[in-house]
Amino acid sequence: MRCDVIALDEVAYVPPVEIDVEALFQLIAELAERATLVITGLPFWEWTQVFPNPRLCHALLDRITDRAHIIETATESYCFWRTVEGL
Repeated sequence: MRCDVIALDEVAYVPPVEIDVEALFQLIAELAERATLVITGLPFWEWTQVFPNPRLCHALLDRITDRAHIIETATESYCFWRTVEGL
């Protein structure tokens, strides 16, 4: 599979089971070297409250943030504002 950009939207909003975190780690580990990852969702510091295994969460964050450009917008939901503006 060849992809230039992979977008993972709304990561860590729903508590996953550990197998899901392992699959996510494997996906990110494989794609991080070959594609640009765009991840939206909870701030990284909140992930430890959502992912059940702290060690796996730490490894996942290490993989994601290695050579990353982190942009924290701290803005309201785009979907919400799009709806409000459409009223």
